[in-house]
Amino acid sequence: MIKFLLRYPEKVVVPLLQHIELTGLTLLISIVIASALSLLLMRSRWLSQLVVGLFSAVYAIPSMALFALLIPLFGLGEKTAVIVLVIYNQFILVRNILGGFHSVDPAVIESAYGMGMSGAQIFFKIRLPLASPVILAGIKIAAVSTIGIATIGATINSGGLGTLLFEGLQTMNMVKILWGTLLSSLLAIAANLLLAALEKKARKAVNGEG
Repeated sequence: MIKFLLRYPEKVVVPLLQHIELTGLTLLISIVIASALSLLLMRSRWLSQLVVGLFSAVYAIPSMALFALLIPLFGLGEKTAVIVLVIYNQFILVRNILGGFHSVDPAVIESAYGMGMSGAQIFFKIRLPLASPVILAGIKIAAVSTIGIATIGATINSGGLGTLLFEGLQTMNMVKILWGTLLSSLLAIAANLLLAALEKKARKAVNGEG
């Protein structure tokens, strides 16, 4: 494996960078869309349950099937992969963002209004900080899920570590298979550890532990 890396570094480094770019872009778009949706839905529990239920149904669709459905509309490549991944992430993110905001004690909000705080102040100083552990937990799950499903995106020419993995499978090249599998796993582990640390820090802040 080391010999392969030293001889063909671009065959390992380029897919890794592509995978990081694809994952980062997907998460950024996913978080923006999910945050906007959640803010619109948070005042209506029945509507939020309906939307989360719809996203849950979409999430149950196998990724290859969803890729196949969208290829006629958006073609092959990174664009289609990002759209599919963003759609999948909405179930995880919207559910957790809404769950985080709904977990805030209404009495705390009422007290804040009683102290003369504005709606914006309450959101940024109370709602968001108190909801942040649950929101970060959702982002953590979405990140790990994105890294995994993005590997399958290589079947529609989206690039990334899946390219290395599937090339190895097609040519029975065990070194490529191992590199693709190892780097995908390490990337998922690293994302999980980083976001878990942020989630833990947020929980400590909410509990007044530091």
